Amino acid sequence: MELLLHACCGPCAAYTTLVFAEEGIQPTLFYANPNIHPYKEWERRRDALKTLAEIRNLPLLVDEDYALEEFLMETLPLGKDRCLYCYRTRLSKTAQCARDGGFSAYSTTLLISPYQRHDLLREMGEEIGKQYGVEFLYRDLRPGFRQSQQMAREMGLYRQGYCGCILSEKERYCKPKKT
Repeated sequence: MELLLHACCGPCAAYTTLVFAEEGIQPTLFYANPNIHPYKEWERRRDALKTLAEIRNLPLLVDEDYALEEFLMETLPLGKDRCLYCYRTRLSKTAQCARDGGFSAYSTTLLISPYQRHDLLREMGEEIGKQYGVEFLYRDLRPGFRQSQQMAREMGLYRQGYCGCILSEKERYCKPKKT
């Protein structure tokens, strides 16, 4: 199976790529993340993924499109439902790249995070896969989340403290002061 694996970062890809390797699948990594802000954070995550790709000897494709303004215009009105736009954007980019690149399937490292909405990821992934004519390969990788973080530490990969967008950064670090 030729798998294009959307990867948000090196730590999430560390365990995910091992699971696929155990199944006899060597994925091509795909970094397409216009949701990651600020730009320096986007670069740090991309570079950590490049390091992992070199360590694991995996091919890596990078979508250099950093559509910050479009992302913010589309997500700000959605409030807490902004992740739906984020999922759809990244899964669509990956499925389109998979189709255009001759891959038979696609997946995402978002499936390792206990903080993501798996039901929606799976539903969207399958829907988008049908739209582009590529299979969405779903795996519940959440049991390996802590192990993936440990693997990233051992490899010296940059590990981030928030999901990616500037809004998730605010939620993570900007705690209201108690009065």
